[in-house]
Amino acid sequence: MTSAPSKALVLDFGGVISKTMFETHDLSEQALGLAPGTLNWPGPFDPVRDPLWQKMQADEITERDYWHIRAAETGKLIGEDWRDMQSFVIRARGAEPDKVIRPEMRETIARVKAAGFRLAILSNELDLFYGKDFRRKLPLLDDFELIVDATYTGILKPDPRAYQAVIEALGLSPGDCVFVDDQARNIRGAEAVGMKVVHFDVTAPARSCSEALSHFGLPGLQQG
Repeated sequence: MTSAPSKALVLDFGGVISKTMFETHDLSEQALGLAPGTLNWPGPFDPVRDPLWQKMQADEITERDYWHIRAAETGKLIGEDWRDMQSFVIRARGAEPDKVIRPEMRETIARVKAAGFRLAILSNELDLFYGKDFRRKLPLLDDFELIVDATYTGILKPDPRAYQAVIEALGLSPGDCVFVDDQARNIRGAEAVGMKVVHFDVTAPARSCSEALSHFGLPGLQQG
């Protein structure tokens, strides 16, 4: 009798494991000494009020372009010249990264690991945005056997090679990998190579986590 094939949960980092910068404007303002309400770009939480986000969703600019622009704008507010997103992220949340981890995803990761399934991260800019020291400050990342980061590979989702790198490193078939991302273009890229997918809704994290858990036959999260 042969055992069931191994399966893996493959997660994006920013927006999926960690809360988005949109959700933590209050923490960013505190860290940077800005008045409450200064950072008022809402991204996916109110796209109508964020034309730059709409341009990114329409593929007129890349996700990196969006964040580089927001970083530069925020740096100017405190009299600094920020030429990359890393400056923003490290200053705004680098000291205590554990505070911005989604509790729903923390529980999901724990359940998947306890059930004996595998865990991996596929990110376009983990170290690029958060800095190399970030991983050391976040013990949660020790639960992942594999982290593929385009900071080093130079291959950005939704390029098929990004997903294939994870699939091959895990030694699994695409259909045994459940990929979770908050960006529709990245979900389409994963579908194209045969992965199972969950399009993570940052406005309903418990629901999205429950959908991911269902692929492993695990009960969903309680939704408040």
